[in-house]
Amino acid sequence: MSQRDVERALGRLLTDAGFRRDFLRDPARACLEFGLQLAAHEVDALLLVPAGPLASLAARLDDRICRLDIEDANGHSPPTGEH
Repeated sequence: MSQRDVERALGRLLTDAGFRRDFLRDPARACLEFGLQLAAHEVDALLLVPAGPLASLAARLDDRICRLDIEDANGHSPPTGEH
């Protein structure tokens, strides 16, 4: 419920494909796992950002500022453990 958490979510959506995938599937769970406290209207606003252009912009970022995305056989990324 803070601007800082909105900014952290946006940054993570751009630099972490696993978080982006998890957020689009289940935003409440993804935020909980990452330690983000977003209000419902903030989650709704982030979900209005089109996934395609978001992924396209993310793909243009330098790999040195992006997280490595490793999925298991079930399509799940390991927890980040970062808060």
